[in-house]
Amino acid sequence: MTSSPSLWQPFALGRVELPHRLALAPMTRNRANPDGTPGELAAEYYGQRAGLGLVITEGVQPSADGQGYFNTPGIYTPEHVEGWRKVADAVHAGGGSLFIQLMHVGRMSHPDNTPHHSQPVAPSAVSAEQDMFTAAGPQRTPVPRELTAEDIQTVLGEFRHAAASAIAAGADGAEIHGANGYLLHQFLSPNANHRTDQYGGSVENRSRFVVEVARAVADEIGADRTGIRISPAFPLGGIDEGGVESVRAQYRHLVGELAPLELAYLHVHHLGDDDLLRSLRDVWPTAVLVVRYGRTREQIADDIDAGLADIAPLGRFALANPDVVERLRTDAPLNELDPTTLYGGGAAGYTDYPALTHV
Repeated sequence: MTSSPSLWQPFALGRVELPHRLALAPMTRNRANPDGTPGELAAEYYGQRAGLGLVITEGVQPSADGQGYFNTPGIYTPEHVEGWRKVADAVHAGGGSLFIQLMHVGRMSHPDNTPHHSQPVAPSAVSAEQDMFTAAGPQRTPVPRELTAEDIQTVLGEFRHAAASAIAAGADGAEIHGANGYLLHQFLSPNANHRTDQYGGSVENRSRFVVEVARAVADEIGADRTGIRISPAFPLGGIDEGGVESVRAQYRHLVGELAPLELAYLHVHHLGDDDLLRSLRDVWPTAVLVVRYGRTREQIADDIDAGLADIAPLGRFALANPDVVERLRTDAPLNELDPTTLYGGGAAGYTDYPALTHV
């Protein structure tokens, strides 16, 4: 049996009972229909991975403004809800629980990729200076429009509506994406947030929008159906949060503000500052999920055994192995990932990775 026995202990997370400590990490796949409805293979893809217990979806935009990439799914129209209901049904049929990740990309967008072809929005009019894949090829992310105070209230309403739509689709909860260079992370980062109002300028003010989003979603669907993902010091999307002490101050304050909400979980995309992770774990009242790059199968349970995490979400192992739980339990070999089929396309590299019975 792979890794520590702790990996195979059941766990109560919010309203759901999980059979073990593994989960499916959220991973963008760019296979939605042009209107943002999950593609016809999405239910099969997520249903194949229901054995992971906690299934966290790819990032799903809460509005047209929230879309950044080509063919990513939404959760703000009746058609989106119907599409996600098929996914939820497939995951539940396989014994899993579904959390839909709400991802507003902010400035990490291009008008060619959105249904309204509008200028992206962000905390400040500062371009990410990143290349964005579009139908016309790679294009530079433009300078975004700075959100007004009224706009911020609109975005909070979009997160509320998206969370309610996720539950209406049959999902068990929603994960707020506050990581990886997207809108909430942009508010946290001093090089992306140049605001001089109550949402910028200090650790406290830069945290405010993230806390307000978390409170809005928790008020809408219940704190025990709400998770949030953070990625301290992650430089994706042109983000620069400063040195170690600046990052620690920002995230210790943020997590201290979020902790009283008693959300279902904190999901940390971790770059290796274990002192920071320990301090966040110490103040967080519920479950902690930790993802690290480069883990071997023998290291999957290390953070759980060290008391730093309760659940270990899997990314590429789960992408290439729909039955990864059984493979880990039985020390079976793992399929190799095909990196050329990660984004876009059809069944190839999406739903056609073989299970053990077909090897």
